[in-house]
Amino acid sequence: MANFALEVTRLGFSLMQSVSPRLAGEAAFRLFCRTPSARPKGEKAKAAHAAGVAKLADAERFMLAVDGRRAHAYRLNGGALGRRKRYLVTHGWGSGMAYMADLVKMLAATGAEVIALDFPGHGRSGGRFLHMALAVKAIAAAEARFGRFDAVIGHSFGGAALMVSSLSILPDVKPVSAERMVLIGSPSEMQWLFTDFGRMLRLKPAAQAALEDVVQRITGRRLEDFDVGRKSASIGKPLLIIHAEDDKEVSAAHARRYAASGSHVRLSWANGFGHRRIMSAGPVLSEIAAFLAEEDIKKDAEIIPIFELPARRASV
Repeated sequence: MANFALEVTRLGFSLMQSVSPRLAGEAAFRLFCRTPSARPKGEKAKAAHAAGVAKLADAERFMLAVDGRRAHAYRLNGGALGRRKRYLVTHGWGSGMAYMADLVKMLAATGAEVIALDFPGHGRSGGRFLHMALAVKAIAAAEARFGRFDAVIGHSFGGAALMVSSLSILPDVKPVSAERMVLIGSPSEMQWLFTDFGRMLRLKPAAQAALEDVVQRITGRRLEDFDVGRKSASIGKPLLIIHAEDDKEVSAAHARRYAASGSHVRLSWANGFGHRRIMSAGPVLSEIAAFLAEEDIKKDAEIIPIFELPARRASV
């Protein structure tokens, strides 16, 4: 948010919460859920987006209904071609499948059927609104439409949404039923996001509490119930965590929390690739392909350095 716009927004919330902390909290939640424009900004982003769109040009496209909104899905290797593995791919906040095309194409090259999901408010889905419950319902809609997944792979927010789904945190939403999971640069809990957002808007305690109360009203769960890192010990399936220690958007502490949850977790460091380049880095793609091809995961958790760049090049 630009400095001038942020100051104006802070002023508005200052006035609003002095009158009604509840209304200020509800307005803050709507702002929290507003997604960035799907149009890429800057020449680098435009080039990456155009390249991704071209790579997915031959994919089938579907629209899925999600609580009065829409999610868009690409399908590669679909159709009546006999039983094959089926993978689901989800993206991060403000992203979309065009930016994850290298990962999607790598998975398709293994012969698997690949479903690549644009959440509401992202990619080709349209709209400018998303929250965790909508993302989890979009995942359920994808499984209802295409069938059970052998593995699910998610980046950032998309990985957290897969964990929320797999752990059945949302009542009355069918959990995703994959045998294996891959999380790339994904957070392990949501409280820090709401805390940082409230601090940015300079919300007072009453308005901050009202903001967090909206989560319970919409999802039926308290914000602390979304601590998937704490609950991941009960996930009961092989889980590969890929993270960069130089990730400036999601702290590496989240990866360590996942890794500490049990021997079903394998932690692989992808240092030097930050939060976004990690999605298409060659060593990362190779690690994911190897993990999905395994018969069984080793019982002891491993920390495997994928690729270490020299220290002077470690920043994004």
